[in-house]
Amino acid sequence: MLSDRFQVQLSYDGTEFHGSQYQPELRTVQGELERGLLKIGWKGKSVLFAGRTDAGVHAAGQVIAFDMDWGHTEKELQKAINAVTPQDISAVKVKRTKIDFHPRYHALSREYQYQIINSPTRDPLQERYIWRVWPETDVNLMEKASRQLIGTHDFAALGKPHQPGGSTIREMSRAAWRKKGTKLVFELEGNAFLYHMVRHIVAVLVRIGQGIEPDDMINKYLDNPTGTEAQGLAPARGLSLVEVKYQD
Repeated sequence: MLSDRFQVQLSYDGTEFHGSQYQPELRTVQGELERGLLKIGWKGKSVLFAGRTDAGVHAAGQVIAFDMDWGHTEKELQKAINAVTPQDISAVKVKRTKIDFHPRYHALSREYQYQIINSPTRDPLQERYIWRVWPETDVNLMEKASRQLIGTHDFAALGKPHQPGGSTIREMSRAAWRKKGTKLVFELEGNAFLYHMVRHIVAVLVRIGQGIEPDDMINKYLDNPTGTEAQGLAPARGLSLVEVKYQD
């Protein structure tokens, strides 16, 4: 039987993972997923991911692909994957796709969300998924500053390439804050992202919202990408990869 290539939308709570990429002796999304797939007949070498997520970062729309002999329906494969993987991973959608499909190289854009809440006291029911910020931030200042990200820029001062010597030019198509109940949600969509880029950006925007840094600070980093690098990282727990987009 010839193998099919399957495309899977994956959701996971990143709290207990040392990132998405396989690391020997550490619990990772890829490691747990491949361990489960072996139990249902997968014989591949490695699962392909649309992008890496750091330790503690979550996903609602990670996309993976793998080849497998599977003589049943896609729905049955989804159920099988969810039966052999831990509770903090879920296969949301499964479909057969083109044999040359690559979730990383064929992606048109990726969207991340970052959630904060302005509060001096912690909420145990939300702490795993938000950054609790105090003093309070001015969302209007953050919204105005975030617009500076839109377009094609050199983001070298706000992140590092995943490979030494790689390009730091990225194109952002959307950057906006919105209110969701008591939370503030930052949505950033771009063709690709540098290592720690979103978390550096959020940290800068929060400092702008608190009046610690000027409201044109993002432009200063973009206008002088080889100058001073952004300091501070927003905590991983507030960040989620929510969608990876492909050509229909």
